[in-house]
Amino acid sequence: MNQVYEKVVKCYESIKDRLPFEPKVALVLGSGLGNYADTMDVKAQIDYNEIEGFPVSTVPGHEGRFIFGYVKGVPVVCMKGRVHYYEGYPITDVVLPTRLMKMMGAQVLFLTNASGGINPSFGAGSFMLIKDHISCFAPNPLIGANIDELGCRFPDMSTVYDRGLQEIIKEKARECNIPLHEGVYVQLTGPSFESPAEIKMLRGLGADAVGMSTVVEAIAANHMGMKICGISCVANLAAGMTDQPLTHEEVQEASNKAAPLFRELVTEAIAGF
Repeated sequence: MNQVYEKVVKCYESIKDRLPFEPKVALVLGSGLGNYADTMDVKAQIDYNEIEGFPVSTVPGHEGRFIFGYVKGVPVVCMKGRVHYYEGYPITDVVLPTRLMKMMGAQVLFLTNASGGINPSFGAGSFMLIKDHISCFAPNPLIGANIDELGCRFPDMSTVYDRGLQEIIKEKARECNIPLHEGVYVQLTGPSFESPAEIKMLRGLGADAVGMSTVVEAIAANHMGMKICGISCVANLAAGMTDQPLTHEEVQEASNKAAPLFRELVTEAIAGF
């Protein structure tokens, strides 16, 4: 058995008897959504450090546990805290949680994150529906021997973000009177914020927002045939677009301010899936 796949299977075997249900939606909670579980009908929680071989997040504001609960009747497993490539984990460990949630039964992957705005029309605290992505410098999680049990060797990437799910999110945003931009998200490795020259490069590539996560998870989920959607909370304007230096505290503060609307939009979208 492929060693990467074997690790996912071992993680699943170590917790399968603790799963309260088969989830429909896998939700990754980015900055600003850490307390989302408070709005759920929670049935079980599993700390990452209780799962054999599971990577544990080291980033402030990213607690490490799976939360199982219902969102308006929809069975959801959510990640309270994700693992990032910049923490030093191999890329296969970064996407291991995504693969594990698919093994639990999830068919939809709902990705959320905090990002830096590249599009000048995006203000701090605004939301962007992810329509497509660009990966820069982060290694592709499918490099290496293909895991045939998960998907094909050369997966198509034409429509990674499901158009039907996008329409539901846009409809729910309109119903809730929540302004929602649309755009292209780009993932760099981090942990340093981008330089003004890099932001200029990314703007030229067609990116609207930049962050340090999400794309590799989407690639892994697409490989497995999951339906994928994503919303990015633009926590600040990227380097070079203002005279202010960037800080992690600023990202957390802006994300926390936007959190109530973020929670509402995510909840209504899940109910419509």
